[in-house]
Amino acid sequence: MGLKFSRHGLPRTGDPGLVHVHNKLINFLSTSFYIRNLVSKQRRRMIVGGYDLDMTYITDRILAMSFPAERMRSVYRNPLWQVKSVLDMRHPEHYKVYNLCIEEAYDPSHFHGRVERFPFDDNHVPPLPMIKEFCEDVYSWLSSDPRNVAVIHCMAGKGRTGLMVSSYLVYMGMSAEKALQVYGEKRTTNNEGVSIPSQRRYVNYWEKLLSFPKSLQHGPPDVNLPKPVTRELIRIRLYDMQHVDSVFCVVSELQNVHGERYYRPVEVSKSCCRKIKDGFQRTNRPRYYYSFVDKDNEETDADKREAHLVAQMDTECSILYRKTCLGCYYDNPVRVTGDVRIIFYEKLIGGRLFYCCFNTAFIKSSLLQFTLSDLDKVGKKGRSISGPAFCLELFFGPANVSCCCIPGSNDADLCDYY
Repeated sequence: MGLKFSRHGLPRTGDPGLVHVHNKLINFLSTSFYIRNLVSKQRRRMIVGGYDLDMTYITDRILAMSFPAERMRSVYRNPLWQVKSVLDMRHPEHYKVYNLCIEEAYDPSHFHGRVERFPFDDNHVPPLPMIKEFCEDVYSWLSSDPRNVAVIHCMAGKGRTGLMVSSYLVYMGMSAEKALQVYGEKRTTNNEGVSIPSQRRYVNYWEKLLSFPKSLQHGPPDVNLPKPVTRELIRIRLYDMQHVDSVFCVVSELQNVHGERYYRPVEVSKSCCRKIKDGFQRTNRPRYYYSFVDKDNEETDADKREAHLVAQMDTECSILYRKTCLGCYYDNPVRVTGDVRIIFYEKLIGGRLFYCCFNTAFIKSSLLQFTLSDLDKVGKKGRSISGPAFCLELFFGPANVSCCCIPGSNDADLCDYY
């Protein structure tokens, strides 16, 4: 556009002429729909009272929108004063705003103090306790008055917003699949609301934690948050890699800081996955690995079942070496608990390829597998080094050693896995 703006923000108060011009310019740009329509991409917009806002009614009482911005950010996001004007006009005294951003906030007084923050990182997932607290807060607000509405936003008003809105729809009785579908249809023109696989994974996690009373009139569902489960990450393997001999991976946990809602990612391991060479073995002995056999078709008896430890020989060697595979074996297993994030990088600093998020309580066996479509933010570089048979494998030790019959010292060969 040829316009340049000072990085120092508003002009000095000693020059009222420049202040006036600056404010007029921002007001002109903020009334131009083109820039904001360009930024909002496939998200549905709403024209109300002459304002064109990135805002959508998911239900009659739940609104999803992008960040209500001030100053120059309002040129391409929802101008805060326009959002406030519309909400005060449509739902006077009966709206509450939920901010999911960790990177940005605003004065709650703009919305009469009715603002609640549930912050988590962009393009990532919240801890399960935060989803519970969010759903309970929204339910309490909406049930306190039939006229109340919940206004939910992150920065773009898509991924994080979709995860939390879908979780609340599940909390109200929808299936995870249906909730994600409804959000996608209502919020976007291409039906791609929550597109990040880990965010969709957590909506499915959330569904598994809810138990509904026989009559919905009895109130909200019971939430059975899983107890923290610690697993030992023993091996990482990436199958069918192309044009690359190594990648770096960083393993982090989401850990709560006392007095804060935000869970910080804390790095627990940094390592390098290198090419597995043909014929390489850690020892000359046969290789075995452990797996746990569960009967998935008997979920009603899940609490009564015990895991059965099965030793299986690693018979995939002849298949494994037909393609380029990268691997990392931890001589000292990495202990992870709760919500885990693993990010893969092309280089030690920068060059992110892809990542995934999961909760250790939902790992049903020793092996966790991800195809390319299961990974988050896979860019051009990530796709270029991944073959058609690509698969990420995370191999874990037992969750609770005491529940299984671990072989004694005479069976040391069973511990020799790669």
